[in-house]
Amino acid sequence: MISKIPSMLTLMGDLIALPSVSCVNPALDQSNQAVIEKLATWCNDLGFHTEILPIPNSPNKFNLVATLGTGDSGLVLAGHTDTVPYDIAQWQTDPFHLTEKDNRLYGLGTADMKAFFAIALTVASQWSAKNLRNPLIILATADEESTMSGARALVKTGGLKARQAVIGEPTGLRPVRMHKGVLMEAIRLRGQSGHSSDPSLGRSALEGMYRVIGELLKWREELQATYRHPFFHIPVPTLNFGCIHGGDNPNRICGDCELQIDLRPLPGMALEELRMWLRQRVQQVLQGSGLEVEMRPLFDGVPPMETPADTEIVQVAERVTGYPAGAVAFGTEAPYLQALGIETIILGPGDVDQAHQPNEFLGLERVRPMEEVLMRLVGHFCLV
Repeated sequence: MISKIPSMLTLMGDLIALPSVSCVNPALDQSNQAVIEKLATWCNDLGFHTEILPIPNSPNKFNLVATLGTGDSGLVLAGHTDTVPYDIAQWQTDPFHLTEKDNRLYGLGTADMKAFFAIALTVASQWSAKNLRNPLIILATADEESTMSGARALVKTGGLKARQAVIGEPTGLRPVRMHKGVLMEAIRLRGQSGHSSDPSLGRSALEGMYRVIGELLKWREELQATYRHPFFHIPVPTLNFGCIHGGDNPNRICGDCELQIDLRPLPGMALEELRMWLRQRVQQVLQGSGLEVEMRPLFDGVPPMETPADTEIVQVAERVTGYPAGAVAFGTEAPYLQALGIETIILGPGDVDQAHQPNEFLGLERVRPMEEVLMRLVGHFCLV
């Protein structure tokens, strides 16, 4: 047995103590460098070859690829180092101090998903490179909660060689082999303001947006009638009207209005094709209105993913967990690992109901079973 790192709970506590919020709001965004360097130190102590990779065009953001053993057919234990922002007033404990209470471990990132790294490193500490026929790889990424810049950078550089991957997102110890995608778009209409007493003095962007919303509601019905996947709890693509802003006073014709939407496509639905359809529908319904239309992605989007049921990683994960592989509605970095030719599942100890919540916690009863699952997966894919 090789053991050169602190206890699992100490590992968790040290990671939770390092703030690493990622956010599209620059005022809230933070570096993940301290977390990456801490993980790299532990991996070095265990004999891993470590690479800290700066993210292009993202100052103070980094990925870590740590490899124990050699070869191109390894198993990746993957996760993101960032958390979402937090509201300290809603926390009953210090979000940056791992607090054990009522058989739960409280702290920002316990469920989503710093605790997974502590479990993975504890598992990795059981072996040295000479015990492995295929390498064991720890992958830690940046900005999963905001732009996916870390995962996108890996795809661009091709800097990860492996055959299978487990992403430790919160799935309640049940393997997941497919998830919906995420597409967030802003639709902005510009008209002409004027005095409300005479409609001819302006062109109402707000009334134009009313027409857009009606058209998108029809489009949503068509998408849900055309695409259906019974594997998902909500078996159809969803389209949410998240927020709308327009106008400034009741007695002025609204000259500017913006709507932001969230579309969650099923596997097999391509993001760029959906964007094209969206633009066509909006432009068509506004034809002749005299309104200017600007449409922009709020971020690049996350593709839906599906790993076939007959792949080895799915079948082994089902066997060691005792659960059939399922589907979730949230997005992950799995599509980017798949783009590198890596068969990928999502499997972690946390519950998604705890993710992004005040007083986030991981149940202590999940820790040991997750460790056993990873031990068996590493045993199957990596050991001599």
